[in-house]
Amino acid sequence: MTDQELLARHVAGDPDAFGELVRRHRDRLWAVALRTLGDREEAADAVQDALVSAYRAAHTFRGQSAVTTWLHRITVNACLDRARKAASRRTSAVDDPEDFERLLEPHESAEAPAERQDLHRELLAALRTLPAEQRAALVLVDMQGYPVAEVAKILDVPTGTVKSRCARGRAKLLPMLTHLRGDPGDNTEVDRGRNRSQGTAVPPAAESRDPDAVKGGGGRA
Repeated sequence: MTDQELLARHVAGDPDAFGELVRRHRDRLWAVALRTLGDREEAADAVQDALVSAYRAAHTFRGQSAVTTWLHRITVNACLDRARKAASRRTSAVDDPEDFERLLEPHESAEAPAERQDLHRELLAALRTLPAEQRAALVLVDMQGYPVAEVAKILDVPTGTVKSRCARGRAKLLPMLTHLRGDPGDNTEVDRGRNRSQGTAVPPAAESRDPDAVKGGGGRA
Protein backbone atom coordinates (compact mmCIF):
# COMPACT_ATOMS: atom_id res chain seq x y z
CA MET A 1 0.00 0.00 0.00
CA THR A 2 1.35 3.43 -0.92
CA ASP A 3 1.82 6.28 1.54
CA GLN A 4 -1.02 8.20 -0.08
CA GLU A 5 -3.34 5.21 0.21
CA LEU A 6 -2.44 4.84 3.88
CA LEU A 7 -3.14 8.50 4.51
CA ALA A 8 -6.50 8.21 2.72
CA ARG A 9 -7.38 5.17 4.83
CA HIS A 10 -6.45 7.09 7.97
CA VAL A 11 -8.77 9.93 6.93
CA ALA A 12 -11.49 7.34 6.29
CA GLY A 13 -11.16 6.05 9.83
CA ASP A 14 -8.69 3.15 9.64
CA PRO A 15 -7.15 3.06 13.16
CA ASP A 16 -3.91 1.42 12.00
CA ALA A 17 -3.08 3.33 8.82
CA PHE A 18 -1.35 6.32 10.38
CA GLY A 19 0.72 4.09 12.63
CA GLU A 20 2.09 2.35 9.55
CA LEU A 21 3.01 5.73 8.04
CA VAL A 22 4.85 6.62 11.25
CA ARG A 23 6.70 3.31 11.17
CA ARG A 24 7.84 3.94 7.59
CA HIS A 25 9.05 7.50 8.01
CA ARG A 26 9.89 8.05 11.70
CA ASP A 27 13.61 7.24 11.41
CA ARG A 28 14.25 9.80 8.68
CA LEU A 29 12.11 12.44 10.37
CA TRP A 30 14.04 11.77 13.58
CA ALA A 31 17.38 12.13 11.77
CA VAL A 32 16.37 15.49 10.32
CA ALA A 33 15.07 16.76 13.65
CA LEU A 34 18.11 15.61 15.64
CA ARG A 35 20.61 17.16 13.25
CA THR A 36 18.64 20.37 12.92
CA LEU A 37 18.18 20.86 16.66
CA GLY A 38 21.23 19.02 18.04
CA ASP A 39 19.34 17.97 21.15
CA ARG A 40 17.60 14.62 21.65
CA GLU A 41 14.76 15.89 23.83
CA GLU A 42 14.05 18.86 21.58
CA ALA A 43 14.17 16.61 18.50
CA ALA A 44 11.82 14.04 20.04
CA ASP A 45 9.37 16.79 21.01
CA ALA A 46 9.57 18.33 17.54
CA VAL A 47 8.85 15.00 15.82
CA GLN A 48 5.98 14.29 18.19
CA ASP A 49 4.54 17.77 17.59
CA ALA A 50 4.86 17.25 13.85
CA LEU A 51 3.19 13.85 13.84
CA VAL A 52 0.34 15.03 16.03
CA SER A 53 -0.13 17.94 13.63
CA ALA A 54 -0.06 15.63 10.59
CA TYR A 55 -2.49 13.23 12.25
CA ARG A 56 -5.00 16.00 12.79
CA ALA A 57 -4.54 17.70 9.42
CA ALA A 58 -4.38 14.60 7.22
CA HIS A 59 -7.72 15.55 5.64
CA THR A 60 -6.08 18.69 4.21
CA PHE A 61 -3.54 16.71 2.17
CA ARG A 62 -4.30 17.22 -1.53
CA GLY A 63 -1.59 15.09 -3.12
CA GLN A 64 0.28 18.03 -4.64
CA SER A 65 3.50 16.55 -3.22
CA ALA A 66 4.58 13.17 -1.91
CA VAL A 67 3.39 12.22 1.55
CA THR A 68 7.01 12.01 2.72
CA THR A 69 7.61 15.58 1.50
CA TRP A 70 4.53 16.73 3.40
CA LEU A 71 5.69 14.97 6.59
CA HIS A 72 9.20 16.40 6.28
CA ARG A 73 7.81 19.90 5.77
CA ILE A 74 5.74 19.62 8.94
CA THR A 75 8.72 18.24 10.87
CA VAL A 76 11.14 20.92 9.68
CA ASN A 77 8.61 23.64 10.54
CA ALA A 78 8.25 22.16 14.03
CA CYS A 79 12.04 22.16 14.39
CA LEU A 80 12.37 25.76 13.19
CA ASP A 81 9.65 26.88 15.60
CA ARG A 82 11.48 25.24 18.50
CA ALA A 83 14.86 26.56 17.38
CA ARG A 84 13.58 30.13 17.21
CA LYS A 85 11.82 29.97 20.57
CA ALA A 86 14.80 28.39 22.32
CA ALA A 87 17.58 30.40 20.67
CA SER A 88 17.94 32.84 23.55
CA ARG A 89 17.86 30.32 26.38
CA ARG A 90 19.05 26.93 25.13
CA THR A 91 22.71 25.95 25.42
CA SER A 92 24.42 23.53 23.06
CA ALA A 93 23.91 19.88 23.95
CA VAL A 94 27.47 19.11 22.85
CA ASP A 95 28.86 21.27 25.66
CA ASP A 96 28.11 18.46 28.11
CA PRO A 97 30.00 15.21 27.40
CA GLU A 98 27.13 13.11 28.74
CA ASP A 99 24.63 14.88 26.49
CA PHE A 100 27.01 14.48 23.58
CA GLU A 101 27.15 10.74 24.15
CA ARG A 102 23.38 10.58 23.82
CA LEU A 103 23.61 12.12 20.33
CA LEU A 104 25.55 9.10 19.11
CA GLU A 105 24.09 5.76 18.17
CA PRO A 106 24.16 3.30 21.10
CA HIS A 107 27.07 1.23 19.80
CA GLU A 108 29.19 4.29 19.10
CA SER A 109 29.29 5.51 22.67
CA ALA A 110 31.32 2.48 23.67
CA GLU A 111 33.16 1.60 20.48
CA ALA A 112 33.81 4.73 18.46
CA PRO A 113 37.42 5.94 18.62
CA ALA A 114 38.05 9.24 20.32
CA GLU A 115 38.90 10.85 16.97
CA ARG A 116 35.45 10.00 15.61
CA GLN A 117 33.72 11.35 18.68
CA ASP A 118 35.75 14.54 18.38
CA LEU A 119 34.70 14.83 14.74
CA HIS A 120 31.04 14.44 15.69
CA ARG A 121 31.43 17.02 18.42
CA GLU A 122 32.98 19.59 16.09
CA LEU A 123 30.48 19.00 13.31
CA LEU A 124 27.49 19.36 15.62
CA ALA A 125 28.95 22.41 17.33
CA ALA A 126 29.68 24.04 13.96
CA LEU A 127 26.15 23.37 12.72
CA ARG A 128 24.72 25.08 15.78
CA THR A 129 26.43 28.34 14.84
CA LEU A 130 24.21 28.63 11.77
CA PRO A 131 20.79 30.30 11.66
CA ALA A 132 18.02 27.71 11.89
CA GLU A 133 16.93 28.14 8.25
CA GLN A 134 20.46 27.58 6.91
CA ARG A 135 20.94 24.63 9.24
CA ALA A 136 17.72 22.97 8.04
CA ALA A 137 18.68 23.40 4.38
CA LEU A 138 22.16 21.96 4.93
CA VAL A 139 20.86 19.02 6.95
CA LEU A 140 18.38 18.10 4.22
CA VAL A 141 20.71 18.64 1.24
CA ASP A 142 24.19 17.77 2.48
CA MET A 143 23.43 15.27 5.24
CA GLN A 144 20.19 13.57 4.25
CA GLY A 145 21.00 13.71 0.54
CA TYR A 146 17.73 15.18 -0.72
CA PRO A 147 17.79 16.91 -4.12
CA VAL A 148 17.55 20.70 -3.97
CA ALA A 149 14.17 20.62 -5.74
CA GLU A 150 12.77 18.26 -3.09
CA VAL A 151 14.14 20.40 -0.27
CA ALA A 152 12.48 23.43 -1.84
CA LYS A 153 9.14 21.61 -1.57
CA ILE A 154 9.84 20.56 2.01
CA LEU A 155 10.80 24.07 3.09
CA ASP A 156 8.17 25.68 0.84
CA VAL A 157 10.68 28.10 -0.67
CA PRO A 158 12.12 28.56 -4.20
CA THR A 159 15.03 26.35 -5.22
CA GLY A 160 17.20 29.46 -5.42
CA THR A 161 16.54 30.13 -1.75
CA VAL A 162 17.64 26.61 -0.84
CA LYS A 163 20.83 27.00 -2.87
CA SER A 164 21.51 30.39 -1.30
CA ARG A 165 20.99 29.10 2.25
CA CYS A 166 23.24 26.13 1.59
CA ALA A 167 25.93 28.30 0.03
CA ARG A 168 25.91 30.75 2.92
CA GLY A 169 25.90 27.91 5.44
CA ARG A 170 28.81 26.13 3.75
CA ALA A 171 30.76 29.40 3.59
CA LYS A 172 30.35 29.83 7.35
CA LEU A 173 31.18 26.20 8.13
CA LEU A 174 34.18 25.87 5.85
CA PRO A 175 36.68 27.82 8.01
CA MET A 176 35.60 25.80 11.06
CA LEU A 177 35.81 22.39 9.40
CA THR A 178 38.65 22.64 6.90
CA HIS A 179 41.13 21.33 9.49
CA LEU A 180 39.10 18.10 9.73
CA ARG A 181 40.08 17.06 6.22
CA GLY A 182 42.80 14.46 6.21
CA ASP A 183 43.75 15.14 2.61
CA PRO A 184 43.89 18.77 1.43
CA GLY A 185 42.64 17.62 -1.95
CA ASP A 186 39.71 15.69 -0.52
CA ASN A 187 36.45 17.62 -0.72
CA THR A 188 34.20 15.04 0.87
CA GLU A 189 33.89 16.64 4.31
CA VAL A 190 32.51 20.03 3.31
CA ASP A 191 31.68 19.93 -0.36
CA ARG A 192 30.74 23.16 -2.03
CA GLY A 193 27.58 23.03 -4.10
CA ARG A 194 27.10 19.25 -4.50
CA ASN A 195 24.60 16.91 -2.93
CA ARG A 196 26.22 14.13 -0.96
CA SER A 197 24.94 10.67 -0.28
CA GLN A 198 23.07 10.15 2.97
CA GLY A 199 25.31 9.78 5.98
CA THR A 200 28.60 10.76 4.33
CA ALA A 201 31.11 12.25 6.78
CA VAL A 202 28.46 13.41 9.19
CA PRO A 203 27.28 12.11 12.56
CA PRO A 204 24.97 9.11 12.05
CA ALA A 205 21.38 9.67 13.00
CA ALA A 206 20.43 8.09 16.30
CA GLU A 207 17.17 6.19 16.28
CA SER A 208 14.55 6.96 18.87
CA ARG A 209 14.87 4.43 21.68
CA ASP A 210 11.27 4.90 22.78
CA PRO A 211 8.85 3.43 20.24
CA ASP A 212 6.06 5.42 21.83
CA ALA A 213 7.93 8.72 21.75
CA VAL A 214 6.17 9.82 18.58
CA LYS A 215 2.70 8.38 18.59
CA GLY A 216 -0.18 9.94 16.86
CA GLY A 217 0.94 12.37 14.26
CA GLY A 218 0.15 15.32 11.93
CA GLY A 219 0.38 19.02 10.56
CA ARG A 220 -0.49 21.42 7.77
CA ALA A 221 -0.27 20.40 4.14
